[in-house]
Amino acid sequence: MTDKEICSCHEKSTVRLEQERKKLIHRLNRIEGQIRGIKGMVEKDAYCPDILVQSAAVNAAINAFNKELLANHIKGCVVRDLKDGKDEVIDELVVTLQKLMK
Repeated sequence: MTDKEICSCHEKSTVRLEQERKKLIHRLNRIEGQIRGIKGMVEKDAYCPDILVQSAAVNAAINAFNKELLANHIKGCVVRDLKDGKDEVIDELVVTLQKLMK
């Protein structure tokens, strides 16, 4: 038995339009910059509430990223799979939403 046969869950992928990919990468780059900024604040012993405000901004940015990715997933992958008769995509979506809402 090969590694692919043992765990087929890692074989899934999503083909994204270039515009969608660029938009997601742009959001991630901004988040990455915010994280570096927070790290710099900690290194410079910035005041705790100032760091917490920046951390809250990162959380909001990640939530916005997740909302966009989730919407793209539903409009693309989920709709496609339902049209193809793959109803198990609903169970997968429910599990994903449960993880996001922890």
